Amino acid sequence: MKIILTSIFVDDQDRALKFYTEVLGFVKKSDVSAEEYRWLTVVSPDDQNGTELLLEPNNNPVAQAYQKGIFEQGIPAASFGVEDTHAEYAKLKPELPIRKRIGYTTQRILCSSF
Repeated sequence: MKIILTSIFVDDQDRALKFYTEVLGFVKKSDVSAEEYRWLTVVSPDDQNGTELLLEPNNNPVAQAYQKGIFEQGIPAASFGVEDTHAEYAKLKPELPIRKRIGYTTQRILCSSF
């Protein structure tokens, strides 16, 4: 058994897609509209058939409360790993003003290396 999909709640799917693809280097895998909903996923460029990250709209009051609660407690919604934390930091350093717009996420992305 393996994980094939996990989700993260986002306020704006287009802005989240831009961040995950243009800043972090993920690749868009699925972008399917169904009436008012949009199924939007990204994957690692190194494993495009691997686990998909669903950029899920944060329009559900329960999801909003969950996101607010874990943010206030300093708990990351997702963790990503990199081979070289210092190199990844240097790559993302020009993008650090984004940290103010997306909050805690950028800081936590850089905490794990494998």
